[in-house]
Amino acid sequence: MDNYLKNLIAEGESQHLDFKYCVSDSRKIARTLSAFSNSDGGKLLIGVRDNGSIAGVKSDEEYYMIDTAAQLFCRPKITFTIKQHMAGGKTILEVDVMKGKERPYQVKDEDGRWISYFRRNDQNLVANRVLLQVWRKMEKEHGVLVKFGKVENSLMDYLGKNGSITLSKFRKITGISSYKAESILANLIIFKVLIMNASEKGFSYELNPADHPDVIQ
Repeated sequence: MDNYLKNLIAEGESQHLDFKYCVSDSRKIARTLSAFSNSDGGKLLIGVRDNGSIAGVKSDEEYYMIDTAAQLFCRPKITFTIKQHMAGGKTILEVDVMKGKERPYQVKDEDGRWISYFRRNDQNLVANRVLLQVWRKMEKEHGVLVKFGKVENSLMDYLGKNGSITLSKFRKITGISSYKAESILANLIIFKVLIMNASEKGFSYELNPADHPDVIQ
């Protein structure tokens, strides 16, 4: 095993690195491609177990399934590069996915629904509507305008007292629609006024400690 691959595996799974023992389902691999493209990009090592041990792959078959995932089960189609490494006579595939320029990248699931994923630490999570708005707004050429009115000030006041807020709580204290609440949260995330906390349990939002002093001046 060359030093590059050895050091890469030693890093373990992370925000930018994922291990796959094998590719048995193109839809499942599409989730990782989507998550990397919607986030900061990353590398996928095929033929490596979760504990970092080498399993190896049948490169032709694996490459076909990765290409199928990127071309047929993702929209827009995802571009990737792939390299082969040898370790103990076994083949490891290194799939490199760049941060996409046409977010959100969606994956077609078994029921025909299109779902977007994003990378959070070593997990691929389903994007909520706030994050989808963030991506769409960031891709627009004319940018985003934020105005602080009664609703935004109510949000800032609540966060100053309670630390974090969910979308449903934001709607409850302001009485606004889901779409408007999602749009306001998305705008404030783009301007780095808020940060989003995400896990399999759900999403919450809090003030960005680095930017909050400037906001309230």
